[in-house]
Amino acid sequence: MRNKGIKILSVFLIVLAVILIAAAVYINSLLPIITGYAAKNLCSAVFISGREQSEMESSDLNFSFIKFNKNRVDFEDKSVTSKFLWGKSKAIYREGFGVTLLRDINEEDLLNVVFPKGSGPKYNQDTISWPLGNIITDTLGGINRELLDTITEKLVNKNFYRGNIYAFLVMNKGIPVVEAYKTEFNEDTRFLSWSMAKSFICTMAGILVGQGKLDVNKPVDIKSWKNDERSRITLNDLLRMQSGLDWNEDYGNRSDVTVMLHCESDMGKYAYEQKAKYQPGSNWYYSSGTTNIVCDLIQHQFNNDSLYYLFARNELFNKIGMQDAVLEVDPSGSFVGSSYLYATARDYARFALMYLNDGIFNDQRILPEGWVNYCTTETVGSDGKYGAFFWLNKSGRIKSAPEDMFSCNGHDGQYIFMIPSKQLAVIILGYSPDGIDLDRLFEDLLRAV
Repeated sequence: MRNKGIKILSVFLIVLAVILIAAAVYINSLLPIITGYAAKNLCSAVFISGREQSEMESSDLNFSFIKFNKNRVDFEDKSVTSKFLWGKSKAIYREGFGVTLLRDINEEDLLNVVFPKGSGPKYNQDTISWPLGNIITDTLGGINRELLDTITEKLVNKNFYRGNIYAFLVMNKGIPVVEAYKTEFNEDTRFLSWSMAKSFICTMAGILVGQGKLDVNKPVDIKSWKNDERSRITLNDLLRMQSGLDWNEDYGNRSDVTVMLHCESDMGKYAYEQKAKYQPGSNWYYSSGTTNIVCDLIQHQFNNDSLYYLFARNELFNKIGMQDAVLEVDPSGSFVGSSYLYATARDYARFALMYLNDGIFNDQRILPEGWVNYCTTETVGSDGKYGAFFWLNKSGRIKSAPEDMFSCNGHDGQYIFMIPSKQLAVIILGYSPDGIDLDRLFEDLLRAV
């Protein structure tokens, strides 16, 4: 009887040991994600957005395991180090590049890469009129100003439409008619785009298509795809999230997207090394990895990295007045176009204006003719929800808004909404993980404008 008891206890202890070891291994796999998320986002918030550490920790970083990190901001070397249990991550700010997590690269090598000096815009935004400049004169009639002010107050300060809104901008017929910020923010604050950045990468691809350097209908040139079914994947398949590559976009766990953003040094490579799961063009599945593959493809159109880094500024940002925009890079030097663009609310409004004007900004054509139509054409299999790196409302997802509305959507409630039939754009930025009552908001807005 005694031997049987000992045997049962031994089995129990072995099982317990296996469970504890498995738990430790799993937690260990999560630590780079937990500490990497905190280090990267806090570093960008402090050194790009100008936010306070305590404010960021009490809001955007106050969830799940992320809130248990111990974060140290070093203002001398412009870095943040985050620690949780035995895990540690460090992120570094570099002028021009924004913030990069240290992954498979040492700090000295990263700092030796300097952003190229390019010719900046030949204008001072504070001395010229909107849209290129910052002098905004509201001369439009036909607006219910009192109702607009009420909506703004209820959205930004009263939580009437749910969500924690940091910035709200409404642009009617090309002119901002509402611009409001929570106390800690203002018109100079750069806000994180999250996945809104995907639409900017689509724009860069469109510019290269217009220059004859990319073709949406041709298979893309990736060496490791040459000898298997992935060789048939086109740029169109990638832009429409129909590559067929195996991918897990779950943000709440260890998944392809969280590993890519917080553990990998070359995010595009990590994404294109995924195996094929479906035939190209046959299945729609939202994947941040495909955007970083497109970033790699864009990079390969240039003879050197300096031309790549200046491309976004020279061909897009400077031309539409987005002087403050920062598109961050991974340790390999490729844009993290899936997630990491920082820009002001006015910058995002200027981007919207270009799309409302069929790719023309300030009387200059930025995008090739037909590109906006291409981006807003429904992708087969998306049920009217998606075009090419833009979200659509053809399915009536937001019932109170017109079907022709399209948008750039980002994690935790970042939005650039464009309604061509109303000549209207709406910018919403903040931290709203529980969502915003967009249907009610647009019902009220469309009564006011």
